[in-house]
Amino acid sequence: MRTEDLISRLVAEPPRPPLRAAAMALAMLVALALPLGWFLGSMGMRPDLEAALLAPVTAAKSLLPFVLGATSVALALHLARPEARVGRRLVPAALVGLAALGLWLGFWVQTPTQALGAAIRGSTQVKCLTTITLMSLPPLAVGLLMLRRGASSAPALSGAVLGLACGGMAAAGYALHCTEDNPLFYVTWYGAAILAAGGIGALLGWRLLRW
Repeated sequence: MRTEDLISRLVAEPPRPPLRAAAMALAMLVALALPLGWFLGSMGMRPDLEAALLAPVTAAKSLLPFVLGATSVALALHLARPEARVGRRLVPAALVGLAALGLWLGFWVQTPTQALGAAIRGSTQVKCLTTITLMSLPPLAVGLLMLRRGASSAPALSGAVLGLACGGMAAAGYALHCTEDNPLFYVTWYGAAILAAGGIGALLGWRLLRW
């Protein structure tokens, strides 16, 4: 779209409500709390949750996706401005990815070859993948609607980052139920679900956030 056409279109459109970070974060948390609350209410939290969170490897199962979610929401809000650039703002998410990869590789080296397949598959991979992905969709929808108040110059990227944020927060919530504590399992399947949410976000962002 030419600059002149964009200016004419913006002048003709009624003003949109401003995009407020606190309002967007709160709305997304509510949209996540509903499916997460239903899931934990029906399936329950793991019975040894307090003790499990004292183990660093198990705590990382919640902490890493939570940090990814929080930093990605901030990045998505930043990208809602037309002049925004990613730059160093991608560093926190990249560090989370590197930490997860380091955990995965560390346990891959320690695990006997004949046990690798079972360790990666676990016993709940389908439930893990589908539940995290589905729980990420309501906050993703809410976030995309609110990002429409912005003016992202990279709509697919904005949607992808928002999807990663929602996937990360959904994974952090799901971890309160999950008893599969091997990083070979949770990095693989939590990661796959988070990437799926990012892919869905990219597709929807390209469609909904274009000028």
